[in-house]
Amino acid sequence: MAFVVIYDANVLYPSVLRDVLIRLAQSGLVRARWTDRILDEVFRNLLANRPDLDPGKLARTRELMNASVRDVLVEGYEALMNALTLPDPDDVHVLAAAIRSHAQVIVTTNVRDFPEFELGRWDIEAKHPDDFLVDQFHLDGIALHVIVQQVADSTAHPPMTFSDVLDNLERSGITQASALLRR
Repeated sequence: MAFVVIYDANVLYPSVLRDVLIRLAQSGLVRARWTDRILDEVFRNLLANRPDLDPGKLARTRELMNASVRDVLVEGYEALMNALTLPDPDDVHVLAAAIRSHAQVIVTTNVRDFPEFELGRWDIEAKHPDDFLVDQFHLDGIALHVIVQQVADSTAHPPMTFSDVLDNLERSGITQASALLRR
């Protein structure tokens, strides 16, 4: 059985990284989870930073994300929030969702906002998406290659090659995993 991961908003924001992470969940290598609140943050920031994006298309993307991964939405985590403390109180909902869903990993670019001494009590680890994808490469490098190729094959505007996907991931801070996939 695949281990459970929570994807934080900051790893779902970049479209190519989001696509790779969702396809990773679809492959069965991990069981991805997120909350409506996490998605609210993703799409609020996308609308704020990219006013050129069509809100209707973003709403459709959100629907497709929720439909693309079985049982992805975590609910009923709110009651846990008052008992939790993190350096950034705005991240408490992510930890609460991780606890509620029995996640082993929170995939986030803000690893320092999820200190080990707080997460360790729940047997949860925060991982940067680059480290997370390196782990996935070592577990099943062929599957990760296939996923990156699927992202390239499905991207039409503009079209992308395998190398273009890796270039994009590198711009999102995914340098180690990209280097492994280029070999």
